[in-house]
Amino acid sequence: MHANAINIIPISSFAHASEFVAFGSDTAGAPGFDGMVGSSEPLRRVLAQVSKVAPTDATVLILGETGTGKELVARAIHNRSKRASRPFVRLNCGAIEPSLLISELFGHEKGAFTGALQRRLGRFECANGGTIFLDEIGELPRDAQVALLRVLQEREFERLGGTQSISTDVRVLAATNRDLSSAVSEGAFRVDLFYRLNVFPIRLPALRERVDDIPLLAAYLIQRSARNLGKRILSISRRTLELFRAYAWPGNIRELQNVIERAVITCDGEQFAVGESWLELPPHRIPSLPLAADLEEREREMIENALKECRGLVAGPCGAAAMLKIARQTLDSKIKKLGINPYSFKRHDFRPAILKAR
Repeated sequence: MHANAINIIPISSFAHASEFVAFGSDTAGAPGFDGMVGSSEPLRRVLAQVSKVAPTDATVLILGETGTGKELVARAIHNRSKRASRPFVRLNCGAIEPSLLISELFGHEKGAFTGALQRRLGRFECANGGTIFLDEIGELPRDAQVALLRVLQEREFERLGGTQSISTDVRVLAATNRDLSSAVSEGAFRVDLFYRLNVFPIRLPALRERVDDIPLLAAYLIQRSARNLGKRILSISRRTLELFRAYAWPGNIRELQNVIERAVITCDGEQFAVGESWLELPPHRIPSLPLAADLEEREREMIENALKECRGLVAGPCGAAAMLKIARQTLDSKIKKLGINPYSFKRHDFRPAILKAR
C-alpha cells in the first residue's frame, strides 16, 4: 500500500456522517434532529432527554458553554412537539438594549414611548400557539424578569403602554451559558423565575467531553461546507483527525465549524487537511493571588468613586451604573460581592465638584 494512502481517510468511510443525526438505530435520521451529529454516550443522553420532554409542554432550561448547540436542541424540542407546525420564535436576550426588552418581548401600544408611532406586536404574541426560545436568559434585566415571571405563572401579559391583559399559549424554552445558581446567590437573577424556568434542565456536553463524535462531526461539516462552496472533497488526513481529537475546542462545535469552513475555502484539492498552527491559542496567564487582590481593590475604588460622584445613586441616567457604563444588575451584584454600602455615599459632602463650585 502506498504510504500516502495510509495517512488519509476517505470521507465515505464515516458511513455517510449526515445519517448520524440522532442516537441509536431507531432514531438515526429521524426528523427534528437536523445537525445534531454523533453517537457518543453524552449525546445519547441529551437526545434521550429531548425525546422525553418534546411531546410535553414543560418549560425547558438548556445549559451549556458557548457553541455547544443550544439552539439546535431548542429547535429539536419544537420540531418533535405537538407545536411543530406553529411558530418557533427566537430572541437573544443579550443582544437587545435592556430598555427595549420589555417592548421586544410583549409589544407596545401607539404612543407608549417616544418614537412608538404605531402598535407593535411582541415576540410572545408572534409565537402564540408555538414556541418561544429565549437565548442568553441570564442577561435578562430585573424588570423584564418580573414580566416574564408573570407570563409563566398566569399565562398573560400586557403590551407596554396598554391596560388590556392578553392571554397567551406559548411554550417557553430558555438557554444560558451562565451559572444561574450563582446569579441567584448574587441577587442578579430572581430565584422564583429560576425555579419556573428550571422545570426540565438539559445540560449540553462540551465538545471535549464527546471526543468520539469529532470524526463524525468533522466529516459532516466538511461535506456540508464543500457542498455549499461547490467543492469536491473526498478524504481527510489522519493527522488532521488526530489534531482535532487532541485539541480542547474552547469554542466547541462553533469553533470546529469555523475552522473547517476556513480550511475548505483554502483547499485546492480533494483532500482536507489543517496544520497545528490553525488550532493554536494565545498563552493564558492566570493572575497570581496578589494581582487578583489588586484588581478587586481597584474595582472597589472605581465603584466607590462613582457612588461618591452620584451621591449613592446606582440606577438611572445619573446613577453610578450609567457612569461606569455597566448594567445596573451587574453593579448591584458587584456592590453586594464587595460589601459596599451605597447609602453611606448619600452624605452632602460627597457632592460632585461641579456642584460645590456653584
